[in-house]
Amino acid sequence: MKLDRKFVSFYYDSMDEFPDYEIDPKKTMLLLIDLQNEFCSLEGREAKYFKETGVWDQWEPYFNRLHNTTIPNSKKLLDFFRENNLPVSFGRIACLREDGEDRSPVQKSEGWNGILLPVDSWAAQMVDELEPRKNEIVVNKTTDSVTTGTNYLHLLRNMGITTVVVGGIVTDQCVASTIRGLADEGLQVITCEDACAAADIELHDWELKIMNVIYTYVVSTDEAIDLVKKEL
Repeated sequence: MKLDRKFVSFYYDSMDEFPDYEIDPKKTMLLLIDLQNEFCSLEGREAKYFKETGVWDQWEPYFNRLHNTTIPNSKKLLDFFRENNLPVSFGRIACLREDGEDRSPVQKSEGWNGILLPVDSWAAQMVDELEPRKNEIVVNKTTDSVTTGTNYLHLLRNMGITTVVVGGIVTDQCVASTIRGLADEGLQVITCEDACAAADIELHDWELKIMNVIYTYVVSTDEAIDLVKKEL
């Protein structure tokens, strides 16, 4: 298959085509990561904090991308998987105790990593457009990666999943660590670049370029849908 050269790194400069994935739609899972009210909503604590502290101008492009590109494309993926009765999953940051004592040490730390999202809170829920339905898997985590400290990989093995299509936030943190975890387990990973976002577009582009080919194939949402659709 051909890949967008924008996301092809130095390591693969000499390659024009890359081996096709062998995709079985029934063994292909959608995974949407951390597209939660806390991180996406303009009413969430993060957005309010950025406005109150005078850095909104710096963060506004990220929120614009979320609402104009990332969430609509994630919804497009979700609709496709649902319409074709293909398996869907969500990874989200959520602790089981209201005091957050079950969180990993990194999420108990002060500053940027300090996150307290009780599982039943509004902040912890996926945004309305991506609300999970019955029989769709929701994995709660207090780490970056959906594969670390959860039973997600166990669930994938139980279901015979061989390919995971990924979208979510943020590209260079939770998305990237999840992709690496999936790839290390031998899963084929398809990353939809326009269904992901990072705080800064350069971070987004560079992280995808670093991961492309070795851990995942980086494609657009439409290309990912086409890859699965042609095997239906």
